[in-house]
Amino acid sequence: MNPILIGVIVVVVLILLPMSIKIVKEYERGVVFRLGRLVGAKGPGLFFIIPFIDGMQRVDLRVVTMDVPSQEVITKDNVTVRVNAVIYFRVVDPEASVIKVLDHIRATSQIAQTTLRNVLGQSELDELLAQREKLNQMLQKIIDEHTDPWGVKVSTVEIKEVELPEQMRRMMAAQAEAERERRAKIIHAEGEFQASEKLALAGGVIAKEPVTLQLRYLQTLTEIASEKNSTVIFPLPMDLIKMFMSKDDDKK
Repeated sequence: MNPILIGVIVVVVLILLPMSIKIVKEYERGVVFRLGRLVGAKGPGLFFIIPFIDGMQRVDLRVVTMDVPSQEVITKDNVTVRVNAVIYFRVVDPEASVIKVLDHIRATSQIAQTTLRNVLGQSELDELLAQREKLNQMLQKIIDEHTDPWGVKVSTVEIKEVELPEQMRRMMAAQAEAERERRAKIIHAEGEFQASEKLALAGGVIAKEPVTLQLRYLQTLTEIASEKNSTVIFPLPMDLIKMFMSKDDDKK
């Protein structure tokens, strides 16, 4: 055999062999096209393609963490807020992510921004602040329905920050202060009511057992004596005053 021909064959093989050998990592898949037609997803590991006839596009299957840029939203109760979020998604169908959408990452980002504005625009401010978990689940479900034909699975959507106008912050602070004052007044009134009930019960006991009034009198003297006061107020029992009054009446 002609040595020149052998040399040419060896050179061609050495050139084509690296082009035909493909190695795909564990977290990747290689979507192969043969003359423009889809063959399928290959990998992970080592496989071969036909040079100049087959083409391959790598698809990453790992979870992508993407920040949704801050969006200006007008809530259902006409309050303007700025909201940003984070979305977690990954490719579950490599073939669909290549042939059904031009750029699945950019497409997912755009649908996430649109959905964020639409969903939060239908919610009131109190719901946005207090029921964030419910809104997160709603956003995840809607975005996942849009990305499912692209072979993209949205696992989590989290609203990160809600930025309120300064005037709205002051109004909410005043509202919270008024609410705390209202609760304090209610608690104070409830305390007065309970105290009056206990005093009524104590009066009933004293009326039945007059000796308890004397014990209470002695306890009051003990409390006064324990304090360092320059003036001591000494209460006199009504029974003692009545005794002197009755003597005066007898003399008359």
